[in-house]
Amino acid sequence: MVTMNRRQFLKVSATTLAGSSLALMGFSPEPALAEVRQYKLARMTETRNTCPYCSVGCGILMYGLGDHAKNAKASIMHIEGDPDHPVNRGTLCPKGASLLDFVHSPSRLLYPEYRAPGSDTWQRITWDDALDRIAKKMKADRDANFIAKNDAGQTVNRWLSTGMLAASASSNEVGYLTHKAIRSMGMLPFDNQARV
Repeated sequence: MVTMNRRQFLKVSATTLAGSSLALMGFSPEPALAEVRQYKLARMTETRNTCPYCSVGCGILMYGLGDHAKNAKASIMHIEGDPDHPVNRGTLCPKGASLLDFVHSPSRLLYPEYRAPGSDTWQRITWDDALDRIAKKMKADRDANFIAKNDAGQTVNRWLSTGMLAASASSNEVGYLTHKAIRSMGMLPFDNQARV
């Protein structure tokens, strides 16, 4: 004789009742199990990019849902390591593996903001306004602090009051071009985030 406690009896009864009810309504597991599931990324657009976190510069694949139609807004649904990338060969660290949370974070900044001196609030500005403001500030600082000749009368063309910290995930080519652009303005303080 099999002994069964009350909890076991209720579990068996509920399972039997649920299974028989579903079968009577036409639900059967055989067609569901026989159906071939589609690949979850089949309808998505694949985009290659670089992880923004550290100076390693791992390659990532981002998958977005949305066909770029007039009224459809694309949204990134999945991020994984790029197996063809020479740096990480498809692997990602925990920070890189959590990039989807970074992309969909409600506190992620999506546009430039400006806070006036003495103010406690930030106001949204356009990218054109932000870049124009940066260019004007750099020009004013360069004009005020540019050193054309040193004390010995030698031409030095130095700008020492502003520095540049370059992005670490950039390629060698981008780093070379950034270095050339910064040095052409006479800026000497220049470093890369990979060393920081």
